[in-house]
Amino acid sequence: MSAPDGSPVGAERSIGQLVASATTEMSALVHDEIALAKAQLKQDVKRGAVSGGAFSAAGAVLIFSLPMLNFALAYGIRTWSNWNLAVCFLLSFAANVLVAGALALLGTVFAKKAKKSQGPQKVAASMKETAGVLQHAKPHPRTAPVSDAVEAVARSSS
Repeated sequence: MSAPDGSPVGAERSIGQLVASATTEMSALVHDEIALAKAQLKQDVKRGAVSGGAFSAAGAVLIFSLPMLNFALAYGIRTWSNWNLAVCFLLSFAANVLVAGALALLGTVFAKKAKKSQGPQKVAASMKETAGVLQHAKPHPRTAPVSDAVEAVARSSS
């Protein structure tokens, strides 16, 4: 088994190797955080697009279907019930308004979900927390002074 930098586990690594390893891992962490933010932002944009599409569909249904559907429905109601033609036209209009209202409600639900999602804000808070932890990190206490440890490693490697 080996460490991320290729050296065997348990072998003494130099300070430079440790710093390089920590820098590489921090860079990977930042890249992963950015990728997460992008993914969450993409999901929020998709929800917003669905919301806009639902509102557009509601408007299109209301505008384009009113003339044809009103005539067909009104004459169908009149044939079925033999009511006054004006009442039949009002009933067909009410049916179209109900369909448009259901589509607008669907658009409202998706708009609230897109607005409520706090994806990028969560990632930013996580990155700030990671930076705060790293700023307050303290090295582990060493039993021997650093110069003695360096001399011991130098003697063992020669």
